[in-house]
Amino acid sequence: MTRAWVPLVGLAIVGVLALAALLAPSLPLGSPTDISKDLALRGPTAAEPFGRDDLGRSVLSRVIHAYRISLGVAVTAALLAVLIGGPLGLVAGYAEGLPDQLIMRPLDVLMAFPAVLLAIALMSVFGTGAVLLASALAVVYTPVMARVVRAAVLATKVEVYVDGARALGATVPRLVLTHILPNAATPMLVQTSVLMAIGILIEAALSFLGVGVRPPTPSLGLMLADGRGFMLQAPWMVIFPGLAVMLAVLGFNMLADGLRDWLDPHQGAGR
Repeated sequence: MTRAWVPLVGLAIVGVLALAALLAPSLPLGSPTDISKDLALRGPTAAEPFGRDDLGRSVLSRVIHAYRISLGVAVTAALLAVLIGGPLGLVAGYAEGLPDQLIMRPLDVLMAFPAVLLAIALMSVFGTGAVLLASALAVVYTPVMARVVRAAVLATKVEVYVDGARALGATVPRLVLTHILPNAATPMLVQTSVLMAIGILIEAALSFLGVGVRPPTPSLGLMLADGRGFMLQAPWMVIFPGLAVMLAVLGFNMLADGLRDWLDPHQGAGR
């Protein structure tokens, strides 16, 4: 039986976080970059439920504003991977032969590198910032998306209904757009949600290492890096950014899991 509540909960989590990120400048949170040394390391209160960091900045305000960076980078990178890797995988899967080799072998070379190390290498060469980080993640994600789409196309194009449409004289564009692409969209949607979750983690990791978003821009990874020196004195500086990363990843993973069950009845029936 399909667990209908899973994608709904995941969608609710992602929706609330996205809405909070979009409305962050208009919410009564205060500035995420204003320094108040007299409030440094002040613990959680009713007015500041997440407490203050070592520079007296509101941790709650910084977490909400950091979601603008994390979600923006993750969503942009995943969508770029769909726009680039999707057509490449579609052509490789349908054409096979030489076009398949020409497209997939260079992408396989990229897949040979660990995702975080490849992203670090790209950021080291081209610089830091949210836009460059999203572009670097898109390069990392494109081979993954292309391989997922290629596998779906290879499995779909041998189906009976595709052979029937081909026998009735359907052109290649019609076959691809009407019969193959809609059925290949299911794994692509699921993989997109998974890549968004991974993007949250990679963005936080790269910012934590100092090769992602630069201060004073709020970033969950930067907040974790700043708070590691105050874990005993002010544990809220690490706890709340860590929970924020966990919540975002959980939301996208639940959304991907639910989409897989909903869009693939055979997968859901096996649960």
